[in-house]
Amino acid sequence: MANVSRASLDQKLALAKRCSREATLAGAKAAAVATVASAVPTLASVRMLPWAKANINPTGQALIISTVAGMAYFIAADKKILSLARRHSFEEAPDHLKNTSYQGASRPHPAFFRP
Repeated sequence: MANVSRASLDQKLALAKRCSREATLAGAKAAAVATVASAVPTLASVRMLPWAKANINPTGQALIISTVAGMAYFIAADKKILSLARRHSFEEAPDHLKNTSYQGASRPHPAFFRP
């Protein structure tokens, strides 16, 4: 195993903490938006539609809204973690691996192939 310094471990730990904080904030923002976006039609349908009024009690309404908010939180946080990991792995890659353009066809790859 390679000799790892205390400073590099501290630096990696600080980076991990910053990334997890960014992911938490992204997830919380997505959950807030999803809560409003799911609460409005859920509550409106319970008031207006006879089927929903008869079959969706307040517990069911809360379950619908909280499930959407939880899914939005985890999806947004996961996307943020993956994008940060991809960006940081590209930054730490050797120079010969950073060149992602393909010169054989005399034109570079489309932008979605680049990090």
